[in-house]
Order: sequence, then C-alpha cells, then structure tokens
Amino acid sequence: MNTTTVIRNALLVNEGQLLESDVLLKDGRIEKIAGGIEAPAGALLIDANGRHLLPGMIDDQVHFREPGLTHKGDFYSESRAAIAGGVTSYMEMPNSKPPTIDAEQLEWKYARAAETSAANFGFYFGATNDNIENIKALDPASTCGVKVFMGASTGNMLVDNESTLAAIFRESPVIIATHCESTPMITANLKRAMAEFGKNIPVTEHAKIRSEEACYASSELAVALANKYSAQLHVLHLSTARELSLFKPGPMSGKDITAEACVHFLHFDESQYAQYGNRIKCNPAIKSANDRTALIEAVADGRLDIIATDHAPHTSEEKAEESYLSAPSGLPLVQDVLVAALELVHDGKLDLHTVVRGVTHNPARRFSVVDRGFIREGYHADLVLVDMHGTTEVTNEKVLSRCGWSPFEGRRFKSRIDAVWVNGALAFDGNEVIEHGAAQRLQFNHKPR
Repeated sequence: MNTTTVIRNALLVNEGQLLESDVLLKDGRIEKIAGGIEAPAGALLIDANGRHLLPGMIDDQVHFREPGLTHKGDFYSESRAAIAGGVTSYMEMPNSKPPTIDAEQLEWKYARAAETSAANFGFYFGATNDNIENIKALDPASTCGVKVFMGASTGNMLVDNESTLAAIFRESPVIIATHCESTPMITANLKRAMAEFGKNIPVTEHAKIRSEEACYASSELAVALANKYSAQLHVLHLSTARELSLFKPGPMSGKDITAEACVHFLHFDESQYAQYGNRIKCNPAIKSANDRTALIEAVADGRLDIIATDHAPHTSEEKAEESYLSAPSGLPLVQDVLVAALELVHDGKLDLHTVVRGVTHNPARRFSVVDRGFIREGYHADLVLVDMHGTTEVTNEKVLSRCGWSPFEGRRFKSRIDAVWVNGALAFDGNEVIEHGAAQRLQFNHKPR
C-alpha cells in the first residue's frame, strides 16, 4: 500500500539540523523536502503543526522469539509494539529455537517476517563453536551481521573455543556483534552466591554475579581480537563505566570498533532491584548509578554510538518466579524506547540530535542499511512524528507485546508519538497500529574486508 502523503509544517530533526519544512511521500519514498509543497490530487494531507519529524528508529538488537518461543512473542506481535514505539526497522537476534546458524534457517525467518511483520526487518546470523564454515560462506547481503555470544546468555550458543573465536574475527565477511561477559567469572561468582544464600539468592546479587569484571574481561578480549584481525566489531549493550575505556569518543565515521547503550541501562540502576525484582533482571546486569551516569555521558560524547533495546519479552508469569535462579533475563522495551530516550533530552542529559543520531543515523551507517535512517530525498519514507510537548502514560493495558507488561509501567514520559510511517504507509496514527502491508526486508551494503 503506497499512499501519496504531504506532511506540512513539520520540524525535521535530521543530521544535526532542525528544518521547518513540508515533506512529500510518494511510492514509499521521500519524494521532496521543501517549504510550501503543493499536494498532488488525492494526496493525504497531514498538518504537523510544528511537531518534530524524525527518521524512523532502527533497533539493531531485538529478540522477537520466533520460531520456538512464540508464547512470549513473534514477528507480528513484537513488530506492532515496535511500530507504536517509533521503531520502523529492526534487526533480530539468532537465539531462537532452532537457532539461526545456517542459511536455511536465516531465509526461513525472512520469509516468515515478509508474511507477518509490521516493521522492516533484518536478521543476524548466529555463531557457534562449530559453524565457522557457514560463516565464511555467508552472502554479506543476506544479514546485518554475525552475532557472537562471548558470554552464555540464553540457549546453547556460547562461543568459548579460542581458535573458533579467532577464526570468526579473521574470516567473518560482515560486522561482528558481540554479547560480552566472561562465563567462567560468572560461574565462579554464582558458586560464591550459592555458598552464601543457597538456592535463595536475592535478585540484588545479580550485578555482583554478572559483574563488572566479567563484562570488562570479555569486552577487552573482543576488542583485542578485532584489532588483531582488523575486524569490524560492534559490542552490544555495555553496562559498566569501566568498559568505556576500550572505546573512542567522537563521531562514528571511520571507527572499526563501536559500542552501544540500551535504553534500560540509561534509566535503571541496581538500587531499583528491591522495587522491581526480576522484572529488571537482564544480561548483562543493570549495575550501579555511577555506571548509569557514565553510560549517558558516553552516549553524549560518542563513545557509545548507538541506542537500542535488546527487547526480550518474557511472560509476566515467568518474570514473577520467586527464584532468582529460575526467573528469565530480559525486558520488553520496543514500545517505550523512543519516548524513554527522549526523556533524557527533557532531563537535560542528552541533546535531541544525539538521540536521533543514536537511534537512527548511526545504526543505518554501522550496519550499512541501504536508503534508511535519514530524512533525505529518495530514501525510504520511514518517519516518526513526535509531540515533544505531549505525554505518554505507560500502562500494561496499552502494551502490544504479547508478554503484556512493561518495566516502565506507571511512568509518565514527556513526549508522545503521534504518527509513524513505514515505506510511506501510515502504520500508527497515535492510537492504533494500522495494517499496512508495507514492511520490507532491509538491504545491506557491507563493505568488503
């Protein structure tokens, strides 16, 4: 469905500039950016009335649970939640059941998402200790990147063989995205906690079990391997101030090694485990208030290049497990991510251009996404209209993710998403997600090694 649309009187937030302009959307693309655009016959007219128009968010880290765990979510349910949150494109992780570790399973995901997804979609290829030949044979255009679990998080995808890690960093034809935690350190910390608490470990121990030292040791190894083999590396969801020393501040252009912040690490700290319990249990763990402050500052100075979610829905019943050991890790975040990130603008901790760069421009650049992530003539018309003077009340009744809950329940954010377009089609009108059928497979143009 491609509808010609003219968005009038918008305040475009794009590439470090604010521009008062109209925008013409035609055949799924941005046809024209100018003042006083004359609407073609039959065009849909939208008066932005001075509200901010942003490129649609590109979330480079989500777990949508299909196949194999669809009681938690699937491409249909989670992409609808994403659209309502201003996320027009996503890159989904490989630790489904079965895992995405061969070309057949990768293409199955693309075919399934083409049938059901409300947002544009791309998929990671998963690394294991024994699929290096599959990685070497990858068509670079087929995936956003290779995901390496350098710390066991979920499933059986831990890559801990030294020669395999070296081969991945030496041979991967696409960017390597890592989950960095040292499993031996975590195992030792857990053993100590069980010696002290038995099986009744309080969730307040989570940041000590999945500790700063465990994160730093693994991130340091990933950076060392990337430097040794001249690999393109993106370290996901940093959680500690100490790890920031491994990364360079400043613009992302020219960096071979980048890193990201996830929105929950910018809003929560370990003092809140007592209030939220297992609902904010995630891997890596939410850590100290000092870590949270350092992460926000690192987004501001460019040491952290991307803002993402690591959206990981679990049912309320699963999260309500009394046992720390049996409660799963992960938070559902795609419906809240953009207003939560913009809250840091309202709080004076980040500026608006930094947020837009982190959620749209830099993910597009880092993963070589073709014709998305910017408001440019000729680009796909993925756009979000935001009222920076509106409010968003987070209630579980409004949650579109199949899990039906949000860690931000009860929060009142000082921004509101009023409309979302995917490839020129209105996908969200501020109240309801609209069935539009316009979502597309993301195209990647990775530079050769």
